[in-house]
Amino acid sequence: MDLMTFFSQSSAMTTAPACAAFAAMWKTRLVKKGAFLAQQGENETQEYILLDGCVASEIHASDGTAVCVGLYHGPSVITPHIARTKAQLSQVALEAVTDVLVAQMDAELLLEEMIRAEPVRDWANAILQDALSRKADREWCLAALSGAGRLAWFRENYPGYEGLFVHTLIASFLGMTPVTLSRLRGKQR
Repeated sequence: MDLMTFFSQSSAMTTAPACAAFAAMWKTRLVKKGAFLAQQGENETQEYILLDGCVASEIHASDGTAVCVGLYHGPSVITPHIARTKAQLSQVALEAVTDVLVAQMDAELLLEEMIRAEPVRDWANAILQDALSRKADREWCLAALSGAGRLAWFRENYPGYEGLFVHTLIASFLGMTPVTLSRLRGKQR
């Protein structure tokens, strides 16, 4: 999907000129499968829109283990900079699970544009609110639901993702082992 089409789907972007001006501020690039958009612990200043492909957000522990905290399929916005960084350092690794087409913009430039243009401010605030709501919803799922309940929740909230992401990522995202996920999938077919 191109940026103009992506922005025009938002109720905040009410005019074609507003969409075009905002789209012109973003730079697109191709990222190969297995490459990182951001590395945990490294300087991170970008906002990302995933136009095509799949990206996983993971937290890596010092022992080498990783926990998946986000799954993204384009077109979508990857969790905003303010919610995934601390002191300009990325708290997560963003890995391309497939070849991806991503648009990116410096977070400070987006903030300046939010101050200048109300449609951009409304769009960005809606994106942040949605990201925080999804995060809270996932936290509730992990704390309140059984394994079967988590899988049902995932299927309802992330339709089609079972066919897009490897099941080890999905299991990690749902706070269970791949074996448990496999068993649950076998029971719920």
